[in-house]
Amino acid sequence: METLRRSARSLRPAFRAMAEAARGRTPDQSLREELAAIGRAGEVHMMAATGGSNAHRGAIWALGLLLAGTVIAGPAGPRRIAATAAAIARRPDRFAPQASSHGDQVRQAHGAAGARGEARTGFPHVIAIALPALRDGRAAGATETEARLDALLAIMASLDDTCLLHRGGRPALEAAQAGARAVLAAGGTATPAGRAALQALDADLLARWVSPGGSADLLAAALFLDRIDRSFASWNA
Repeated sequence: METLRRSARSLRPAFRAMAEAARGRTPDQSLREELAAIGRAGEVHMMAATGGSNAHRGAIWALGLLLAGTVIAGPAGPRRIAATAAAIARRPDRFAPQASSHGDQVRQAHGAAGARGEARTGFPHVIAIALPALRDGRAAGATETEARLDALLAIMASLDDTCLLHRGGRPALEAAQAGARAVLAAGGTATPAGRAALQALDADLLARWVSPGGSADLLAAALFLDRIDRSFASWNA
């Protein structure tokens, strides 16, 4: 947990630089490449802070794009921000490293869209799945933690998570998806049956030595957009 916290703290300067880079800009190729360069420098800083852990590599990509989308789109709501981020993500990066990542290898082997595909299509698992689940949970009286867990599980139930595919292949992905659906079908984490199903899923994934890192990145994106949306709403009230 402390490694994750160090990782998150180390990325603050990079995220600030991405937001500043997007000020007064449009979603063009030069911005895409500038954000990518800032992200790669942020990744180096993160790796140094964590002793080599790349826990937030996917979050650099997703949150960096959404930060830029927020600066450009302004108080236009999550869907418009995500669409602006997608317009940036679809631009080519001429300076991207040529070596393939684990995500690239998984996309080729399993046909998964991955973080790149999610961003280029406007973050559908964030806009259409995670945000509604988060808000439905709150409306139903769930605690904030329960609502966030249920949003994570809603993503896991649908996403072809490349972290799961990389570490455990198709069996791990299918087990995670089925387990997430079981929690939600039992009433979610606010119910005793749902919590028991969550504990069973947790034990299964630990035994397989896998984690849904891609889903976690998209939960972070959903929480970011939710907070931005509520902040804009309070400013405009």
